[in-house]
Amino acid sequence: DDETWLTGAPKEKEEVEKRRETTGKEEKKTKKESESAKTAKEGEKKKREKERETIDRSNPTNNPYLDMIREYQDKIDFNPLLLTDPVADNKITVCVRKRPLNKKETAAKEIEVITVPNKDHLIVHQPQVKVDLTKYLENQKFRFDYAFNEKADNHMVYRFAAQPLVRTIFEQGHATCFAYGQTGSGKTHTMGGEVNGKSKEASAGIYSLAATDVFRLLSTEYKHLKLTVGCSFFEIYGGKVLDLLKNKAILRVLEDKKGQVQVVGLHEEEATDDHRVLDVIHRGTEQRTAGTTGANANSSRSHAVFQIILRKAGKVWGKFSLIDLAGNERGADTAAADRETRQEGAEINKSLLALKECIRAMGNPKATHVPFRSSKLTLVLRDSFMGEKARTCMIAMISPVISSCEHTLNTLRYADRVKGLGSSEDGVTTPMNDEELMMSENEEEEEEEE
Repeated sequence: DDETWLTGAPKEKEEVEKRRETTGKEEKKTKKESESAKTAKEGEKKKREKERETIDRSNPTNNPYLDMIREYQDKIDFNPLLLTDPVADNKITVCVRKRPLNKKETAAKEIEVITVPNKDHLIVHQPQVKVDLTKYLENQKFRFDYAFNEKADNHMVYRFAAQPLVRTIFEQGHATCFAYGQTGSGKTHTMGGEVNGKSKEASAGIYSLAATDVFRLLSTEYKHLKLTVGCSFFEIYGGKVLDLLKNKAILRVLEDKKGQVQVVGLHEEEATDDHRVLDVIHRGTEQRTAGTTGANANSSRSHAVFQIILRKAGKVWGKFSLIDLAGNERGADTAAADRETRQEGAEINKSLLALKECIRAMGNPKATHVPFRSSKLTLVLRDSFMGEKARTCMIAMISPVISSCEHTLNTLRYADRVKGLGSSEDGVTTPMNDEELMMSENEEEEEEEE
């Protein structure tokens, strides 16, 4: 026994040292994450202080609301999403992105009414007036899989929203990523990258970030599959499918006896690297239908569908559909519009309703029918809603300002309904109480002391 103890002692000592080393690393990691959260919180506080100094308080209508919003924010414990946070593996992911103020809004001294306190929540501070004309805020809370504040760039949004879907297409599945929201909320920027006049920098958008990952995996982990990559880019405008790579040629959509949907004559361009994909994105974006609405002078009035298709021996192996949806316009924005614009709006809203129902059916294991024939958009994307290997992500884009408050709420309610039947067991969209989002000053001091 003594001999066994003597030979075992060094091993025990070695294991103890390993445990100490592991514990030390974990403590450093926890400390680093805590410091990051603290830095983010201090940043939010400084931002609010700066806003107080620079805000134009000449508008007496907005003054009380601004003060109430700041007072509310001062009680919140901010814990924003970080790049180091874990990425969930969901069949349906719904996230929300708050864009920063644009130049026009800054010049107009618009007030921000959106607060993103942590990784998966946001609050809409809706201005209200009582019968006796007393002003107050209705603080409406929403919870999704991820909430991106105005500081999150496209790379961060891609990491949590679209990147988890890339492997799906290598495993013979269909992946779909939608950008949804009001015109001017940042959908095209998120999907296609920055577009400035003739210089279109698509390299920072989700389209190209996904393409880069596809080629990376194709040349490493999945090299043995010997797959080829193709790209197509089309738009759905007024119920018609137009090929953006073939001078907007009108295409027919047919369904065969097996239920497979084909877009007849759709041009598919073979791509050998991500630079070729960028070229396809540039050409397609230049062709896209735009119009003028009350919300944006250069409004995208069509659903743009960019697809990355993997093929093996000519047959489709997997497909990634990335969709920049047309703006879901307010009735007020189109009330004074001409007949054609109103018809556009009706067609867009019809397809958005059909899309919501298809995603809900996809997330409901008890659903016996997916209503993909309800619109041209959902018909073309039939494969995206069918099968065990289908995965979807929706990015709800919202404007931060008081003038868009009503429409922001409509966007969030739509996204909330989409997530309704695809949520995790604890119910992702369950509203939070004030107590869960706020901490008293005493609690904050206790945490800092610890």
